[in-house]
Amino acid sequence: MALSAGTRRTVACVLVGIGAMLLVAAIMIPTYTVSRLAKTPLDLEITTVATNPQNGAPSEVLDAKSLTAPTGAAKVDQNVPLVSQRFLTVENPSNASEMTIQAGQTLRRTDKQGDTGLLTATIDRVTVDRKTGQPVDSVDGGPNGAIAVTVDKKGESVMDPVQHTGLQYRFPIGTDKKSYPYFDLNARKTYDINYVEETEINNLKVYHFQQTVPVTDLSTVANSPTNKLSLPAAKWGVDGDGDVTMARFYTNTRDLWIEPETGTVIKGQEQIHLYYARSGDKPEVTALKSTLVFDENTIESQISVAKDNMDKLALYGRILPIVFGVLAAIFLIVGILLGLLGGKNDNGRTPVRRPAPAPAPAPAGGPSGGGDFAPPTQQIDMNKRP
Repeated sequence: MALSAGTRRTVACVLVGIGAMLLVAAIMIPTYTVSRLAKTPLDLEITTVATNPQNGAPSEVLDAKSLTAPTGAAKVDQNVPLVSQRFLTVENPSNASEMTIQAGQTLRRTDKQGDTGLLTATIDRVTVDRKTGQPVDSVDGGPNGAIAVTVDKKGESVMDPVQHTGLQYRFPIGTDKKSYPYFDLNARKTYDINYVEETEINNLKVYHFQQTVPVTDLSTVANSPTNKLSLPAAKWGVDGDGDVTMARFYTNTRDLWIEPETGTVIKGQEQIHLYYARSGDKPEVTALKSTLVFDENTIESQISVAKDNMDKLALYGRILPIVFGVLAAIFLIVGILLGLLGGKNDNGRTPVRRPAPAPAPAPAGGPSGGGDFAPPTQQIDMNKRP
C-alpha cells in the first residue's frame, strides 16, 4: 500500500533524525568512550614469573651461610636455578584518574626449600596516572611511594618513603619509539630506557626498549645490614689482617618488550650483577650474577591481556564509529530522498495549487433596496380594455 505524501514526509523526518543521532555517536565514541577505556583498570591483578634459562649463562649466588661459618672463605655457588615472582595489585587510594599500585616481589633459588632459598623480598607501593603510567605527586607534598626491603622484630615489613619518578609497571597508551624515564627499584633512581627496535613476539608487534643502570653503592640507598659488611680479610678471600669493610654494589641491564597500543609489558629481562667490593669499579665477591627472563606462561598471559585491551580500543575507536557513520549516511540519504518524494501526489506529479474562485456578487436591488441595479419593468397600457 503506497504511503500518502504526508506520511512520507513524517517518515523522512524520522529517518533524518536517526541519521543525525548516529552521526553524532560516530563522532563522540572515539573521543569520549576511548578516553575512558584507555586507562589501566582498577581491578588489575598481574602475576609475572621470571627464571634464569639454563643456557650456559652465568648464574652465581653467594652462600650466605659461608659468611658466618667459623672457618673458610665466602663461597659462591655456580649454576644456581632461580625464580623471580611478582604479584601486582591495585590498592586505595585510587580513583577515576589515579591508582595506587602495590607490587610484592621475591627472588628464590629453587635448589633449596622454604626460607633457606629466599634471597630477596621487596614490597613497592606507588600512585600513578592511569593513562600515562607516570607517578603522580602526593597530595600532602611528601614522597609518592614507599619501598620495603627489611622487616622489624615482629616480622612486619618496614616501608621507607621513596619518591618515584618515571615509568615502572606499564608504558603509556600509544607508546612511541623514543626514550622514556624509567624507575629502578633497587637503585631507587630514574634512568632513561631507550627504544631499540620494532620486532614481534608470537606474531604480536612489540617495541624493544633497553636500560642500563650504572654501578650503584646500595649502602647509600637503603639501610639494610647486608648492604655493608665488615668481615675478616680471610673470609672475603683477600690479602691482609683484621677486618675488611665492603659495600654491596648493584648494576643491571634491563630489556622490555612493549605492546605499543596498550603499553602492556609483554616480556621482561634483567641481567643483574650484585657484588661486594671496596670500590665499585673492582668487584671482589659476587653476591648475585644472573639473567632473569619472563617464562612462556607469563608472556602468553601478557599477550592475552594486551589483545583484550586492543580489541576494546579497536571496537570503540574504529569499528563502531565506522559502522555508525555508514548507517548515518544511509539513514540521511534515504530520509532526504523520501522527503523530496513526499512533496508529490500518488501519481508521481507535483500537485498544482489553483486559486480559489471568487465569490459571486450578491443582488444589490432586492428587498433590501441596496445598490444601483434595478430589475426590468413591464409597461402596462392603461387605455386597453379587457
